[in-house]
Amino acid sequence: MSNSSSITQFLLLAFTDTQELQLLHFWLFLGIYLAALLGNGLIITTIACDQHLHTPMYFFLLNLALLDLGSISTTVPKSMVNSLWDTRAISFQGCVAQLFLFLFLITAEYSLLTVMSYDRYVAICKPLHYGTLLGSRACVHMATAAWASGFLNALLLTANTFSLPLCKGNALDQFFCEIPEILKLSCSHSHLREIWLLMFSAFFFEGCFLFIVLSYVQILRAVLRMPSEQGRHKAFSTCLPHLAVVSLFISTGMFAYLKPPSLSSPFSGLVVSILYSLVPPTLNPLIYSMRNKDLKDALRKLMTGCFSAATGCLLPPAKASQCMS
Repeated sequence: MSNSSSITQFLLLAFTDTQELQLLHFWLFLGIYLAALLGNGLIITTIACDQHLHTPMYFFLLNLALLDLGSISTTVPKSMVNSLWDTRAISFQGCVAQLFLFLFLITAEYSLLTVMSYDRYVAICKPLHYGTLLGSRACVHMATAAWASGFLNALLLTANTFSLPLCKGNALDQFFCEIPEILKLSCSHSHLREIWLLMFSAFFFEGCFLFIVLSYVQILRAVLRMPSEQGRHKAFSTCLPHLAVVSLFISTGMFAYLKPPSLSSPFSGLVVSILYSLVPPTLNPLIYSMRNKDLKDALRKLMTGCFSAATGCLLPPAKASQCMS
């Protein structure tokens, strides 16, 4: 019986054995990755550069964009490199790092989405206390707690997963390292520790979900009591992007881990993993920017300034100064 210490590398699932289709997979993932980099990068830059967006809501949104960038950068580049070089290998240390970082970032993102629901609750249900309950120090503390919860959860689950003896080969039916596929290689018959940690994670995720639901129940009650239709519309508009992002995150994650056994196949698992690991980081910037007038105006101002600066560099000095003015 060999254990995990004798494994030097894992073999990830290849999308196809055909070189042409592997290149198609590379270009498809590259397009998705660049879209996620562009969208989240623009949100980070816009919020950081525009003083009008230095509010709690946009501070949390900036953290969300950072987490989205990190999570998609943990899985996609390695998959693209493997397709480009026609290989499936990932080192043991690389698999540990990939699993830890992915768990860290998605758990922190879920915690941050929970914090953002509290931000919306205070803004709508207790607007007069918004500055007191969500001051700069409180926002930093809540964001730090979200990142710390992700780190703790990832540390516990990663250490537990790779402490188990692995004796059923090294091939994973997934394009990145994740816990269910690694556990399939385990030959351990002692599941008490795994059950305890899974219960801890389930309690954490269910607690966050319950908090989000209760926050939106209170928000809905407060909105329905508003006498002005314009006020109700404005309140719903500020909540809709966050609610859409939460729904996308939870629905793809639940489908990935709670899908029926009849759908358990390498192909369906691959499709589902793409849904919950690639789609949210790519679509979140679009969801938040579509109905957010302040963010769109700040982004338009940033793009106009960058275009004017680039045009000024290409013009003669006299015209450049006129353009910049």
